[in-house]
Amino acid sequence: MNIVVYGAGGIGCYVGGRLAATGTPVTFIGRQRMASDLASFGLHLTDYLGADLRVADVRYETTPAAAAEADLVLVTVKSAATAGAADELRAVLKPGAVVVSFQNGVRNGEVLRSRLSDQVVVAGMVPFNVLNRGAGVFHQGTEGALDVQRDAALTPYLEAFERAGLPLTQHDEILPVQWAKLLLNLNNPINALSNLPLRDELSLRPYRRCLAAAQSETLGLLDAAGIRPAQLLPVPMHRFPAILRLPDFLFRRLAGKMLAIDPLARTSMWEDLEAGRQTEIDYLNGEVVRLADSLGRSAPVNAKLVELIRETESDRRSWSGPELLQRLVM
Repeated sequence: MNIVVYGAGGIGCYVGGRLAATGTPVTFIGRQRMASDLASFGLHLTDYLGADLRVADVRYETTPAAAAEADLVLVTVKSAATAGAADELRAVLKPGAVVVSFQNGVRNGEVLRSRLSDQVVVAGMVPFNVLNRGAGVFHQGTEGALDVQRDAALTPYLEAFERAGLPLTQHDEILPVQWAKLLLNLNNPINALSNLPLRDELSLRPYRRCLAAAQSETLGLLDAAGIRPAQLLPVPMHRFPAILRLPDFLFRRLAGKMLAIDPLARTSMWEDLEAGRQTEIDYLNGEVVRLADSLGRSAPVNAKLVELIRETESDRRSWSGPELLQRLVM
């Protein structure tokens, strides 16, 4: 099998690296900066459970032509780059190649499918966080397997993902899973604005109240749209905001597992802000604002988070929990 990771940044290097480290040939395609790093350092993959894997000889290319013979393509570009990536792949992919979207948001699969009519496009989702620590080191800081739309075309690859420690969990309907992940990802801007590790941020009630407000707003809109998010946590998603609002000592008692996060864990939005890159805010909280618009309603909390992240993209600052809560809900 010929597997290609297209847009190999943090998530792509980690997922593809786990496959490569456990015996599956993988070609990575991405930016020259990453190609240079991996040529110097190789890939070093770690996780919160103690995994420690290395790939010394990394095949990392910088042009779409390297995907010409791909049987399976894992698309891991940022959401804003999905249409461009699809057009690049359409020019080189062979008919029948399988293309999986492992990206944030809920519409990337549709974008790929609309442009890759000769290929099999499968929507997927990565539930865990990956931190790029530099020098070829990528660290998975939170739990989760890989989620995908059920498709027989994935059958030849299931064993390779299982062997890599990243089994593919297949779903008859992927949209409820994507919205459930997006509900959790509403914390990305809050974490980025806090400038704290995930565990430290979620330990503080004011930040959790910000997340609860964004989730409650979104859940109301999903109810109105007839979308029921999948249950990714031990409790149903509609009960989660109430748990987030609990005082710290009760939250630790009832939801202590949420704080059993690797101390290194950060969100990709925090990484983007630190690196001066454009964030995916339009495809996370911005997706909630679009849903509200389609229903003739508003989403003021999520709209404010979009606004604050856009401001922070050009003027980096940190927000305390009380400061941020006041801007969002008071």
